[in-house]
Amino acid sequence: MFSLQVDQLIAITRKAGEAIMNIYNDPNQSSVVDYKSDDSPLTLADGASHNVIVQGLSKLYPNIPIISEEGENLNYEIRKEYNRYWLVDPLDGTKEFINRNGEFTVNIAFIENRKVIAGFVFAPFLDELYYGVLGKGAFKIKGEEQTILKVNNSNGKRIAVRSKSHPSIEEESVLKEYDVVDSISVGSSLKFCMVAEGRADVYYRFGPTMEWDTAAGHAVVNAAGGKVLKETGPEEFIYNKENLLNSSFLCLGF
Repeated sequence: MFSLQVDQLIAITRKAGEAIMNIYNDPNQSSVVDYKSDDSPLTLADGASHNVIVQGLSKLYPNIPIISEEGENLNYEIRKEYNRYWLVDPLDGTKEFINRNGEFTVNIAFIENRKVIAGFVFAPFLDELYYGVLGKGAFKIKGEEQTILKVNNSNGKRIAVRSKSHPSIEEESVLKEYDVVDSISVGSSLKFCMVAEGRADVYYRFGPTMEWDTAAGHAVVNAAGGKVLKETGPEEFIYNKENLLNSSFLCLGF
């Protein structure tokens, strides 16, 4: 019978974060080494984290496939048969990594029947690990302390969290609909985590992202009682689409 081995998955996530930090702390290795076809930067840390995660997941769950940002670009005819798989962003927030602000994460999500079941988000510089499992709850580990995460369920005067590297004027009209009175900016999938722990109530992302950018944070938000919707709602995000590009989305903590 299949079961998620949460402790081992946390260990894999942390080990990937350690691989990132080894490069982050070495000034000779932490800069950009290449650019992808969409002009997004690529560093040695992206590949190092990917290798750790693939090795760990393959050993723990040898029969479950892995889709990773840094892995092979799988044809839809192959992956459409995946009922269960891992969806991985080895280093989310590469621009934050390069800018050395610490707001980058390791993202590992488990998808079943196109829906997020579990997600693990680790910010190694901050030593903050968030995880959520459907039906089991969401949690944050900081140092030796583990706390339960719950969204705010605010009825008004809400706080929005915004992208540090991808701001947009389109956010303004959407956020007005939700009685947003203040906002904060942060990088990577930490935006989802801030909604999950109740530090923010709304996160709207205008423009495209990839499925591996959102899945782990989406799982944490869901497990904490929130939701991630297509555009401005009301349909929940699904995964393993023919095109792995996401539409704009709205993350709500109420």
